[in-house]
Amino acid sequence: MENIISRILAQDWSAAENDLHINGYTLLRSVLNENECNSLVAQYQEPGLYRKTIVMERYRFGLGEYKYFKYPLPSLIQDIRQTIYTKLTGVANTWMKVLGIDQQYPPTLAGLHQLCHQHQQVNPTVLILQYGQGGHNTLHQDLYGDIFFPIQLVMFLDEPGKDYTGGEFVITQQVPRAQSKATVLTPRKGDFLLFTTNFRPQKGSKGYYRVNMKHGVSEIHSGQRHTLGIIFHDAQS
Repeated sequence: MENIISRILAQDWSAAENDLHINGYTLLRSVLNENECNSLVAQYQEPGLYRKTIVMERYRFGLGEYKYFKYPLPSLIQDIRQTIYTKLTGVANTWMKVLGIDQQYPPTLAGLHQLCHQHQQVNPTVLILQYGQGGHNTLHQDLYGDIFFPIQLVMFLDEPGKDYTGGEFVITQQVPRAQSKATVLTPRKGDFLLFTTNFRPQKGSKGYYRVNMKHGVSEIHSGQRHTLGIIFHDAQS
């Protein structure tokens, strides 16, 4: 069986990059297998893996719970984080260039983290989320500090319609002087969703402008829903 790095590299990255440029998100199908998904869900009960637990209701983030991993990350997650990052730097650097932002991202994740550490961002931002009935996540962006990578990843660990109902992934985009547009997605177990952290460029008649984007999760009607989020930059706390 192919390992996770081989499965990631075998994806159609040309199509994924095109989706990111046009829509600000792209879906990679069946990257994780059944055992990997189940293993990651089971790890939710292992406190030694995590540095912080957030009860979302307490902070008005929604209803549910998530846990931030601590370093070193489990090898499967570290391999995914490093490999995916290298496939995204071209898109990220193009976005910065066309928007006139003075930021170019290093070719390796280690290089990005070196930049983060220079700004006192030293804590991992990889997190696993658990929602039960009624759970949801309000629209938000995952920035964590001055240094941020403009694309992030969410890995879907349960099967919609079987393990849970509801719980769609929601992306909104705000075009200047226009109403917000919402996109609702229902990825399957093992799928990866890559999407913009806070904005993407859109070409207009006078050049490129920012389309601001947020993401969240609609209400879970039944069952339990787990996802694992990979933000590539580190956090201050």
